[in-house]
Amino acid sequence: MFRRFLPAALLATMTSAHALTALPEPEALPAQAAPPDPLVAFNGQRVTTREGWVKQRVPELRQLFQHYEYGALPPPSKFEVKLVREDKAALGGKATLREITLALARPAGAQINLLLIVPNKRTQPAPVFLGLNFNGNLALLPDPLIAVPAGWRHNKGLALEQARGSEVEKWSIEAVIDRGYAMASFWNGDVVPDDREAAEAVLRKLRPAAAVERGPADTATIAMWAWCFHRAVDFLVTEPAIDARRIAVVGHSRNGKTALLAAAFDERIALAIPSQAGCGGTAPCRPTPDLTKLNEKGRPTAETVAVINKSFPHWFCGNFQAFNEAPEKLPFDQHALIALCAPRPILLSNATEDLWANPAGQFEMLRAADPVYRLVAGDGLGATEMPELGKLLPSRLGYFIRPGKHLMAPEDWAAWLDYADRWLPGK
Repeated sequence: MFRRFLPAALLATMTSAHALTALPEPEALPAQAAPPDPLVAFNGQRVTTREGWVKQRVPELRQLFQHYEYGALPPPSKFEVKLVREDKAALGGKATLREITLALARPAGAQINLLLIVPNKRTQPAPVFLGLNFNGNLALLPDPLIAVPAGWRHNKGLALEQARGSEVEKWSIEAVIDRGYAMASFWNGDVVPDDREAAEAVLRKLRPAAAVERGPADTATIAMWAWCFHRAVDFLVTEPAIDARRIAVVGHSRNGKTALLAAAFDERIALAIPSQAGCGGTAPCRPTPDLTKLNEKGRPTAETVAVINKSFPHWFCGNFQAFNEAPEKLPFDQHALIALCAPRPILLSNATEDLWANPAGQFEMLRAADPVYRLVAGDGLGATEMPELGKLLPSRLGYFIRPGKHLMAPEDWAAWLDYADRWLPGK
């Protein structure tokens, strides 16, 4: 057991001197029907250089997203690392599986249970997919020895033995290993459970003792899950079997929202693949045809800010609820979160039957982020229209849509691996 410390480089990216001094109350913000130009600063000045983007616009956008949508990401935490188990002959001898505990100094008593699977057949450190899972590491493989985390419960109510190995196809770990990548994953309930009351009990530990209720910009659940991604990256960049330059993050649905937020705030993440992340992630908050059109039950075809805040009030900060009926007052839209990742590649992944995640709106967010990528990287979205079904658009701002429903599938992983092969250096 030993102690790790956060690299100073990350601290610098999160504590810039260009922070805005005072932010208006949500109702005082001007309405903007179209997504705000990401290259126009909060003071109205246009950013015209890469240096201006990095030094001025990136810090203020990070501040705006924390203040009005996700809540503050907490300061980094020290943690202790413990190897719980190692299997050098996992997946029929193809890989070494390790279960690793990151015991956090804060919140008190919290820990991240990291499952790390590295291909045995390699001549150099492996690139890695780091993913957030819904039902514990035990669901990813049919290995009866994978530990059951404290407080575990299946999000669909499955019993433990039913849950073990139940998501093998969704995660396609053997295919990942066969392509030369490592896989790391942890449960989103390790530190903050995906339950309103249980989440609030943990988030309360991050505030002064007198602050019983969350303030309007205090840390919310998705921000805390993104923070956990960062702690996992802290470990992975020190792991000799992993290439620290080739860390890709992946997540599905709410975990996809989290993966994108984590990448936007941590430049050590080389590539991000948010899958069907929808409202509050990769889809627009402002009204689009999919948001204003009603289905046969009188509900919006795609999820809205008002609906997501009502259903999952613990995911976002209190200020975000002020935009339930006025999303046009947000001083950003989700394209700006994508733009914060520039010049790193981002692949948005979708399915035709998942209209709730607004696949068409997500493509529009890529179009709106494209000017930033062209300024910072020289290229961005490689098309003006969504690609054909099942055909990967492999540009720096990438897109993939397949037939089917709201889930992770082997077809997704095949496209994601092709995309990573193209964009992770040295692979």
